[in-house]
Order: sequence, then C-alpha cells, then structure tokens
Amino acid sequence: MIQEVSGDILLSQAQVMAHGIAPGDHFDQGLALAVRERWPAMVKDFRHYCHQSSPKPGEIWSWAGPQVHIVNLFTQDPAPSSAALPGKAQVKYLRSCLEKLSQLAESERFRSIALPKVGTGVGKLEWSEVRGLIEEKLKGLSIPVFVYAKYVPGQKAEERGA
Repeated sequence: MIQEVSGDILLSQAQVMAHGIAPGDHFDQGLALAVRERWPAMVKDFRHYCHQSSPKPGEIWSWAGPQVHIVNLFTQDPAPSSAALPGKAQVKYLRSCLEKLSQLAESERFRSIALPKVGTGVGKLEWSEVRGLIEEKLKGLSIPVFVYAKYVPGQKAEERGA
C-alpha cells in the first residue's frame, strides 16, 4: 500500500529507505548529501563497491548499517569525469530500479519502505511520471511504501503501518 506523506525522510520509521543516485556518485547534492552526512560509513562502502563492481544505471545497491537499511537506486548516468556532475535521471533506469527494489523487498521480506520523489530533484524527472512508475512497480507489495511527496525539514511524517 502506497502512502504519500509530508516530512523529513531521514526521520522515517520505515525499515528501508531508498533513494536515487548515479554510479560513482559523490553524494554531494540533494538527499544524497544528507545521507552522506548522516551515514558516512555507507558512502565509504559505496566507493569500495563501485571500484569492485562498476555498477550501471538501472541497478541497485543495498546497504545495512546500525539501525538503518538503505537501497541506492542507480537512476542517473554516471558523471563523465571525476570533476563533473552525474547525468539526469532516466525513466528507463528508474523503471528498472523500482522493479529490482520490489523484487528485493519480497525476497528480503522488508516490512516497510520510504522513498522520496526519486529522480525529480537533481535527476530532473517529472513527478507525474515518477508517481505513475512508483504506483505501477510497487503497488503489488503487501507492505507500506511511504513516498515523501513534500519535504518538511525536521518533521516526522505520519507513517501508518511503519
């Protein structure tokens, strides 16, 4: 069951948080920056993962730390150089990521997921299109999926069933 909520996703009570990034992302913009500041160990592990695995857009990478589980959705093209910014998010990548997130949620038996309007900030996708993809790819899950449709810093969202 998908619920749109208002609040700060970093305060979510959901078991898993998912967000969009690029392969090799620097975590220096948008939600990724806040994630880097809050969970620097994840970013260190991410860098190691990227060097070992060379992830591609459309894939996902799951990381669990103390009291947090984050699924990174590779929704953007990687930056063309270390000094450049990643490319924009692409619908085909988001579609693939959401399919993989749904499969992971079922296989790992997630209890709940929180995600932002993934791909609409730094990624520049249109919310109407992203909303439709989230509905299409995650509606079959029997767990709460909290979509943070409005960011309110420092405010916990009302997450029914988290």
